[in-house]
Amino acid sequence: MLISLVFVILGLGLLAIGAESLVRGSSSVALRLGVTPLVVGLTIVAFGTGAPEFAISIGAALDGNGPLALGNVVGSNISNVCLILGLAAVVRPLKARSEVVRRETPVMVFITIVFLILLYDGELSRIDGLLMTVGAIAYTFLTYRLSRRSRDPKVAEEFTEALEDGKRPVWKDSLLIVAGLGLLVLGANLLLRGAVDFARLLEVSEAVIGLSVVAIGTSLPELATSVIAARKNEPDVALGNAIGSNALNVLAVLGVAAMINPIPTDGIRSLDLAVMLGSAVVLGVLLGRRFELDRLEGAILLIGYFVYIYTMFP
Repeated sequence: MLISLVFVILGLGLLAIGAESLVRGSSSVALRLGVTPLVVGLTIVAFGTGAPEFAISIGAALDGNGPLALGNVVGSNISNVCLILGLAAVVRPLKARSEVVRRETPVMVFITIVFLILLYDGELSRIDGLLMTVGAIAYTFLTYRLSRRSRDPKVAEEFTEALEDGKRPVWKDSLLIVAGLGLLVLGANLLLRGAVDFARLLEVSEAVIGLSVVAIGTSLPELATSVIAARKNEPDVALGNAIGSNALNVLAVLGVAAMINPIPTDGIRSLDLAVMLGSAVVLGVLLGRRFELDRLEGAILLIGYFVYIYTMFP
């Protein structure tokens, strides 16, 4: 068990460092090329903070471990809303100013509903994966277009302050990107090995480990980004990062993974899928017309998350 624990901890650490390096390098390159900070924050950063989920799910799909890949994404989406946004709102109430961020919440709910419909037959097929991947491209393009149209100076300033200034030499950014990708691959391999061993030792399904330990671990970049943004009073960054990552987790991560290998729903409870959809809907309700998540609402999300985790283990 000790070796498995070391693999899990080391894998999580490498994934977090790899994601941070990838985000820093790619964001800096994009800013240097003239992409606006708002566009970078809502697209590149969302992809970068979701890179651990991508690495884990692709690795699991290649190993034929679909339930762990599915559990990772379902669990990560639940933790992004309940754990990450809940904690960020407790640190400082989140009030969205950006129209793009405000529109992303109902889009996330819609994507989740479509995802559950595709899972109705008990499997994500390669055709499902292809449709979801096309959806990821369309979602990214739509976010890009809407971000470029945004003219709110306060939102632009918020995302500018949250990102690197792009003044590093190109070779340093390139090194960060390459190193980040390498660390993601290595961390995913270690975490997968440790997670599978843990599941066997604890006599629980690999899907449960994916929904809990792996999901929380791969959500660390989103957690760091959103909590830091909340402390710095950058609510659009916190909300946009978590909500955008949720949409891309479903469309891009599971889309590509399902094209590699069809993903069965073995070990995933109806409760898990209901909580995934419910958390997205509840977030939309709590934000309401004010587009604000206060401390009490954040605490409710946190409590709900811990109750959900408790139901997984006998």
